[in-house]
Amino acid sequence: MNVSLYIAKRYLRSKSSNNAINFITIIAGIGVVLGAASLFIVLSGFAGLKDFTLQFSSIVDPDLKAESKIGKSFILKNDQTLKLKELKEVALYSKIIEERVIIASDDKNDIVTLKGVDESFQSVTSIDSVIVQGSWFSQEANQVVVGWGVSNNLSLGVFDYSKVLNVYVPKPGKGQITSTKNAFNSIRAVNVGVFDINEKINDTYVFGSLDLAQHLLNYKENQITGIEFRLVNGADENSAKEKIQAILGDKVIIKNRAQLNDALYKMLNTENLAVYLIFTLVLIIALFNVIGSIIMMILDKKKTLNTLFNLGATLKDIKRIFFFQGSLMTLIGGLIGIILGFLIILLQQSFALVMITPSLPYPVTIKAENFVIVFLTISVLGVLASRVASARITKSLVEAH
Repeated sequence: MNVSLYIAKRYLRSKSSNNAINFITIIAGIGVVLGAASLFIVLSGFAGLKDFTLQFSSIVDPDLKAESKIGKSFILKNDQTLKLKELKEVALYSKIIEERVIIASDDKNDIVTLKGVDESFQSVTSIDSVIVQGSWFSQEANQVVVGWGVSNNLSLGVFDYSKVLNVYVPKPGKGQITSTKNAFNSIRAVNVGVFDINEKINDTYVFGSLDLAQHLLNYKENQITGIEFRLVNGADENSAKEKIQAILGDKVIIKNRAQLNDALYKMLNTENLAVYLIFTLVLIIALFNVIGSIIMMILDKKKTLNTLFNLGATLKDIKRIFFFQGSLMTLIGGLIGIILGFLIILLQQSFALVMITPSLPYPVTIKAENFVIVFLTISVLGVLASRVASARITKSLVEAH
């Protein structure tokens, strides 16, 4: 049996004759429990907030997207189309054309991104679920669906044929513009629906048919700016990317959902790291109480330590007693804190204890990685704190009578 560990367990369970030391030890234990629970709750809350934020972008973002590496557009050949249809990893794909355009109605205008899509787009994404007014457009008509922000900026309704939209895009070419009439391609369209996803997308996007976008931009029938893919459930993303890349060639780049929203992912990951570091600092401050309680215990047990030293225990063995005591205190406190935090998160999921709005509970997500992160953090910091405290034991202390 490890004598140092055995004595450390006894010291951890037993009370000191000094009530002040008992009080300090209890405060230190509570600090560790609350620190671990707080860290777990914050990480779970941020994970929920991250998932809540990303779920809106996932409505219109595909699993994979092919974009032109050079220039705005590329040609999709017929043999490439046939090969894409044969891929087992791909459930559906949609050809798209995206371009910045000017959209005008009466005396109001706005600069937006026109996204021309084919009939498969509704199946590749979940766009139907966010149509709050009107309906999706018809591929055979000059119809568009606009975001809530664009609708407000231009004072648009739906199916208002008396209020036709004019969509303009500059003609390609060089030289000085002598007439605005010859400088722009234009089409007339009717708004038939309004979608609501998030502020950025609502203010930016207008959806129309692929034919409408091709006609406006003078594109060829097989000329597009991208292809969006929905993968089969359980399909290997990396394998699908490699196969799509092999079919489309080096002039096209394939991006997954994270790469399409790289700025958003970087921002969320940076915020997550910042929150973790802040609460780790709070945990470090709480562990100073552990150091203080161990040092007080060392001073209280001076006579006992002298006896152990005289019985043959080495200075290293005596240091290990208090090292084990501090480590056990933080590990047990950390486990209790994680369990407490887990129960609080379960209560939030079940009963919505904290609300963002009267109808929206604060989102939380339980992830296995958060259990590991909190336990490793408390373990490492607890071991370091115990090492610092046990280092206060010197030979002159244990030899003193």
